Amino acid sequence: MSPIASHQQDLKVVMEDNYLRAKENQTVYLDYNATTPVAPEVLDTIHYALKECWGNPSSSHHYGVKAKTIIDEARVNVARMIHSDNVSDILFTSGGTEANNMVIRSIVKHYSKFHHNINGLPHIITSNMEHDSVKLVLEELANDNLLEYTVVNATPVSGGTVIVDDIAKSVRANTCLVSIMLANNETGIIQPIADIAKTVKALNCNREDHNHIYFHTDAAQALGKISVNVEDLDVDYLTIVGHKFYGPRIGALYVRGLDAKETPLYPLIFGGGQERNLRSGTENTGMIAGLGKAASMVVQNIESYSSQMAKTRDYLEDRLKTVFGDKVHFNGRFPSSHRIPNTCNVSFIGSKFKGWEVLANTKHLVASIGAACHAQDRPSENLLSIGIPKEIAYNALRLSVGRDTCLSDIDVVVNDIQHVLEKLQSD
Repeated sequence: MSPIASHQQDLKVVMEDNYLRAKENQTVYLDYNATTPVAPEVLDTIHYALKECWGNPSSSHHYGVKAKTIIDEARVNVARMIHSDNVSDILFTSGGTEANNMVIRSIVKHYSKFHHNINGLPHIITSNMEHDSVKLVLEELANDNLLEYTVVNATPVSGGTVIVDDIAKSVRANTCLVSIMLANNETGIIQPIADIAKTVKALNCNREDHNHIYFHTDAAQALGKISVNVEDLDVDYLTIVGHKFYGPRIGALYVRGLDAKETPLYPLIFGGGQERNLRSGTENTGMIAGLGKAASMVVQNIESYSSQMAKTRDYLEDRLKTVFGDKVHFNGRFPSSHRIPNTCNVSFIGSKFKGWEVLANTKHLVASIGAACHAQDRPSENLLSIGIPKEIAYNALRLSVGRDTCLSDIDVVVNDIQHVLEKLQSD
């Protein structure tokens, strides 16, 4: 063998060895419902804004105007993403938590301002599936005797959604807000928001204008995965979270008829009067620009994003069923309801297959057992409420694919899980 051929052979061996090592160390991230990476195009936009649009947007000179212009463009793109015809209905926030707090506290203040000593405390209706930024603020304000609230549960009877009639039956004379998330972060089940809005609107026809019921949906898990149209949903408030659709960790709040004061909103933060005196603090131009770019990518590509994720998620579920047969249980997959296209909540049946224990032993799979902020030592209340038995709920894994998750990634994950279950079974 010639020296050149020998060198080529050695190089081939090294390359094959490096490939095998890379495969051995490969991780497959399936936790896109927790957060997504920032898209390269979004990073480029953020970098440009920080470098070229660094002026204070409140300043009247050209540096300030340049920063304000890119913020205005971002507002347009966010409005387009949710099919809002009114750009001024978009308010930038630090994230979904602030937006949700802002809605609830605004409604409480508005009710107390115009209904003092009438009909008792403000009453809010919500579901058992909500994010803690809805759930805990309601608990806190109720503990302070500032509001009353009713929790309507999702049920297996309705396919894992809330029942619209249950919401209608919970309405009182002092009800002023209904807050139901658009898609659940654990199961991916899409709630009947448009139907709820129709019911709320019908109820409002029989109420005085000053006793209006407003409707809020947290759309964090839906945006970037399905088309979200505020006109079709007919909501008054909608929460937007950038890091769920490959944007930066800021957010926005849609408020119907904001400038016309059609829907009440009061500031949480006071200061320089930015965002029309509703959200003080010098605007975070770079992150707002990034949010706008992420939104524009959703506008342009939502159909392909959705179909690609659905194809990958369905392949994942097919492979799990093929490999594990009757030992696999899909949580939240009901024939009567729909899911966002990227989410698979699955349990493997057996006392040794607790969700957290499975994930602790995987070499390649990176995922979670549910919401990132929830404890691992108890089954999900969301799963229990939709009829998943406790012993199966304990074993749940939330596998959520992303835009770039490919079928070969799924093969790696399924093989990884298979090895882990064999190991746990033999221990």
